[in-house]
Amino acid sequence: MENLFIHSEEVKKELPKESEKFVQIDKEVKRILADCVVKEYALVYCDQDWVYPAFDQVEKELRVCEKALNEFMDSKRAAFPRFHFVSPADLLDILSNGNAPAKIMVHMPKIFQAIETLEIKEEGVRPCALGMYTNVGVEFVPWNTPLKLMGKVETYMQDVIDSMRASLKESASDLFKQLATKDKFEWIKDGVAQAVLLINILTWTVDVETSFQKLEKEPHAMQKAEDHQV
Repeated sequence: MENLFIHSEEVKKELPKESEKFVQIDKEVKRILADCVVKEYALVYCDQDWVYPAFDQVEKELRVCEKALNEFMDSKRAAFPRFHFVSPADLLDILSNGNAPAKIMVHMPKIFQAIETLEIKEEGVRPCALGMYTNVGVEFVPWNTPLKLMGKVETYMQDVIDSMRASLKESASDLFKQLATKDKFEWIKDGVAQAVLLINILTWTVDVETSFQKLEKEPHAMQKAEDHQV
């Protein structure tokens, strides 16, 4: 918990009392262990009357800090529900490195399915995200507009979702327009995979539903729809 209570400015701001308490706990633990180094032998050290009560008191105080930390993490999960997908240890790492987005990229596959990382450009105090890489193959999807990763981690992670959706929506719209004029093989090969799959499903659905409507007057409407798809 040291990374959070001592080194994370956000946690110190959100949990000032517990952070202050943890600093004292940290000092006490170091004092207890320093005496252990001096005594050298476990039997000599542990036989001192004050050792067990000191450790017991430290543990009780740590439980208070841990309870506050768990409530803090729950508030982050409520603000950004995808944090439920990562383990408590990973979430602690994400929160403690929230001000350095490049350091939390290692956790992207746990938060987003099929996303390996974001392309980040260091720019001033906080970096910009330019697009996303998949961990299925080698596809890169550029974003319409660079995204400045500002504010708390749960805030800019929601901005990441918005950028993903906007970029895929624009890609799908462009691909749909190209479908009428571009060679199908080239269209599939060059398009953003997720948008290609979406447009394929849409056109298949339209073909099938239209052929159902035509069946009464055109007995071979289903065959025509199949030929068109092939």
